[in-house]
Amino acid sequence: MTLLQRTDEKLPTDEEESGDLQVLPFFSNFFLPLLPLLSSPSVSVDDNASIDSTSSHASNNVLDGLNQFDGTDSHYFHSGPRGHHWMWDSRLFNYGSWEVLRFLLSNARWWLEEYKFDGFRFDGVTSMMYTHHGLAVGFTGNYSEYFGYATDVDAVAFLMLVNDMIHGLYPEAVTIGEDVSGMPTFCIPVQDGGVGFEYRLHMAIPDKWIEMMKLKDEDWKMGEIVHNLTNRRWLEKCVAYAESHDQALVGDKTIAFWLMDKDMYDFMALDRPSTPRIDRGIALHKMIRLVTMGLGGEGYLNFMGNEFGHPEWIDFPRGDQHLPNGAVIPGNNYSYDKCRRMFDLGDADYLRYQGMQEFDQAMQHLEEQYGFMTSEHQYISRKDEGDKMIIFERGNLVFVFNFHWSNSYFNYQVGCLKAGKYKVVLDSDDKLFGGFNRIDHTAEYFSTEGLYDNRPRSFLVYAPSRTAVVYALSED
Repeated sequence: MTLLQRTDEKLPTDEEESGDLQVLPFFSNFFLPLLPLLSSPSVSVDDNASIDSTSSHASNNVLDGLNQFDGTDSHYFHSGPRGHHWMWDSRLFNYGSWEVLRFLLSNARWWLEEYKFDGFRFDGVTSMMYTHHGLAVGFTGNYSEYFGYATDVDAVAFLMLVNDMIHGLYPEAVTIGEDVSGMPTFCIPVQDGGVGFEYRLHMAIPDKWIEMMKLKDEDWKMGEIVHNLTNRRWLEKCVAYAESHDQALVGDKTIAFWLMDKDMYDFMALDRPSTPRIDRGIALHKMIRLVTMGLGGEGYLNFMGNEFGHPEWIDFPRGDQHLPNGAVIPGNNYSYDKCRRMFDLGDADYLRYQGMQEFDQAMQHLEEQYGFMTSEHQYISRKDEGDKMIIFERGNLVFVFNFHWSNSYFNYQVGCLKAGKYKVVLDSDDKLFGGFNRIDHTAEYFSTEGLYDNRPRSFLVYAPSRTAVVYALSED
């Protein structure tokens, strides 16, 4: 699944000092220059191109947006404070208005009909569904948090309407909702009483990884990692990702930069010695991506260079932002210095980034070959806080993660469901991926009968430190 960010979002202007993306006219032709990319030879007919829908808010700029279109603040939006998102500095729609519904529904249909997209990623759905916009609210799963006075019923009704319309007109279309609250029935069809999305973006995962970055290796809890990755409602399909713009925008750092910091400036070239920080960062970056893909959901999303460990952050040209409470968020004097992604890094055969990109491609090929992400079979057999091991089955594969910073384990017993001969199908320590080549890929692992970790069988493996290895039953 390929997600494309809709291009009717602009950078702040001199007149609009904002630190966030702002939505421009919803019926925009700004996307036209990118359309040839969808018909290029590198795009398969099996690829799914979805576009970002920002029905959750609109630009605060009165010069080129809907704001004050008729001279009032309430033409398409709620008037007063309810119609203004103080954090995003944008306007909030009044979903109880017929004209707003007509406008947004026709806009969704327009993108599918005119540009032939395969679906939408709905941005900021949590902000839509609650009058508190999900800000400073910790959702615990109690139903009163979802079905109470804080719920914007009109917004939820609109989400049901737009999903029903999209799937009625285009049954093959896919809709993905960006929701961090865990709204019940979010991914249940409208005809069954649900909101109607196919997938929910598993937003808690990247937040948890950034939290982990601030801890020492010995303080990483295997149980917390597993719980965060699997904490979703039964049969609710999720798109998992290790990081996104919420983590990589100015004020934070990419996972790679958290792990390797300033060493990335001097020690990513293959013709010079590495450092312990670089070795640790590359190893953990690969493991983080694979365990997120393995346990996080039924879809996997990369973000602008995450696939090869892009350094630094993204920072748009911006001036100082003045908040309603009088506080001022300093700008960057409209600098373009960090307003770019260097995709050539992943292709450079003289840099360590290429190995990290090769690993991402290997993960995708593994999913293409085995289809483990859509398999109904998932069983987590081990979460060992002492050994720092995570072992689980997904589909017909067995995933073995050793997060320990120094301990490698010989003859480590791994529980499994099926009997037979196992082989290595993916190894994060492979030299191709910038590893130390400690795993013998020609080795064969035979299962033995006997209950272990609540599995009917097991086999013995070598588990090097900071390494993830995936095993599959051999067909010969």
